[in-house]
Amino acid sequence: MNRFILLILMYTLICGVYNGKVYATSNCQPCTIEESYLEIGYKSVDEALTDFEHHYKQDLQLPLRVPPVVFTHVFARSNNGDSGNDFFEMVYINEQSSENSFLMIVGEKGKFKIMEKELIKEFRLKDGNTAYFLSIRGPDSVRGSNLLVFEKDNLQYRFSIDKRISEKITPEILVQIANSIDY
Repeated sequence: MNRFILLILMYTLICGVYNGKVYATSNCQPCTIEESYLEIGYKSVDEALTDFEHHYKQDLQLPLRVPPVVFTHVFARSNNGDSGNDFFEMVYINEQSSENSFLMIVGEKGKFKIMEKELIKEFRLKDGNTAYFLSIRGPDSVRGSNLLVFEKDNLQYRFSIDKRISEKITPEILVQIANSIDY
């Protein structure tokens, strides 16, 4: 949903909004989803992975598995700035179904703080590390995200899915995806 709003905002900035109405010029064409993501800093997974590994001077292990839903696109980006908020982000999306999304963020160990009120369950990964399953409330009681957070090789991984597909992507499936990193 947030990506949809972002795309609308980008479109209105390009075409212009006046008095609550969108006025498109004759040369204003809707951006493709690829153009929209590239415009906000996403690139191919290989390019973003190279950027991140160069910055951290270590290999980044990605999972072999993905959630069992249909995705039409995958994009990635690496934020390697001076702000101390460096991360690698990879997003799987479905252009026709906004709830079919899977977001993976990898950053410095300990950056994301787990709040006790959001913690649902703890899991033991096959490498012995603990994974924390969290439920994050959205703007209404239906929407929001389910997260699996764990640490590996001095990095913290966060997997996020839309709650609307939580029946298809269970916490156990997220754990299987996390365990697929050790190949």
